[in-house]
Amino acid sequence: MKRLLAILALSAAHAVLTAQTPPPAQATPPKPVPDYNAGGLPRTPVYATVPGQPVDARPFEKKADTRQFPQQTRAPYRKATDYTVTVLNSQVSAGWAMAHLPDGRILLTERLPGAFRILDKGVLSAPLAGLEGLKPTLPMTGLLDVVLDPDFARNRTLYFTWFEYQDRTIGNTSVARAVLDGDRLRDVTVLLKTTPFLPNDQTLAAGSKTGGRLAVGPDGFLYLVTGDRDNAGNRPWAVAQYNDTHLGKVLRITKDGAPAPGNPFIGVKGALPEIWAIGLRSPEGLMFDAKGQLWETEHGPRGGDELNLIKKGVNYGWPVITHGIDYRQAPIGDDEVARTGMEQPVYFWSPSVAVAGLDFYRGKSKAWADSVFVALLNGRGVTRLKLVDNKVVEEEVLLADRGLRIRDVRTGPDGSVYVLSDSGGSGVSVSPPATGQVIKLTPKD
Repeated sequence: MKRLLAILALSAAHAVLTAQTPPPAQATPPKPVPDYNAGGLPRTPVYATVPGQPVDARPFEKKADTRQFPQQTRAPYRKATDYTVTVLNSQVSAGWAMAHLPDGRILLTERLPGAFRILDKGVLSAPLAGLEGLKPTLPMTGLLDVVLDPDFARNRTLYFTWFEYQDRTIGNTSVARAVLDGDRLRDVTVLLKTTPFLPNDQTLAAGSKTGGRLAVGPDGFLYLVTGDRDNAGNRPWAVAQYNDTHLGKVLRITKDGAPAPGNPFIGVKGALPEIWAIGLRSPEGLMFDAKGQLWETEHGPRGGDELNLIKKGVNYGWPVITHGIDYRQAPIGDDEVARTGMEQPVYFWSPSVAVAGLDFYRGKSKAWADSVFVALLNGRGVTRLKLVDNKVVEEEVLLADRGLRIRDVRTGPDGSVYVLSDSGGSGVSVSPPATGQVIKLTPKD
């Protein structure tokens, strides 16, 4: 009897404990990683490498295919050749541009604090002296692009773009000329200060939409691109359409800074005479091809990055037309993709990959012939686009496994492709880490 009572008591206690213990939690399947982070910027794509299929198959931002001709986006993937990767230096601070000197060294610019440095056999020089010759009005100077005069071997002349900076406010882009004399710049001369001096909204994230790429044309004139400096939103400031300001434009000047003869708006009432083309948002790359055609890359809004063929007097449409949307997913303006009288991009990326500098391959590799290389910041790599009759027929992303923000790309005299990674973020910092890399890509075939 005592044994039966003990069993009944234990059973009752077990029942009470079972009633007080919650059931085990059910396993919840992991949620898919969103394509966008909290700031509205696209995450780095996972690139596909299936021959004949696009490298990025994510849905378009506009939820529809807005291409105006078949080759305007999503070119098929094709691997051209294997290549070797050589890291030449890993100590660049916010590198922005490169230029190959005739003696085999590489001249680099660092954005802020602005500095010229020379890379010689893997070793970076100290900052070159001479920038004080700019005589800026604000306390800090930042550097952007640098290009050599076609007769540099004789005259040692270079051209560069720069800005003035104070308290997270960045001035608009300026152009200067100098002579490289050993380890210093001399005869520094300001050629052009674009207007207005400051962006329309000084709460804008520092460094945004400055433009600043520079190219020397076959005609001997300097070509410069500037951003619209607007603080985003679905109803952007239409300054890129106004010809009384340099913002959102391609400019063309002489090597002394004067408006170049033949510019399309010379003599037009209210228009600035330096303007060559209009309607740009945030240009990031500028380069002439072997035929003398001028090409530009630019950041669009969310899902509207572009590759453009620049022509005299042409309107590239921003902010009236775009293949992208606002960062908060609203349509831009009246949600127009095309309009008569406004030029379409040769190619666009949706979602955005944050295109940067570009260069046309000029080496002896047959595999890379007819290719343009475009640096990708958010896309974390370098994309190779093959062009046939000014249309993109294939795309391949290089260095995608390294996860680097790539700022500039230049073909070297040895036929290799040199890339410069950005050690900073999307904004300007006065103390960026010195972790940017200069990398050489050498094709096998």
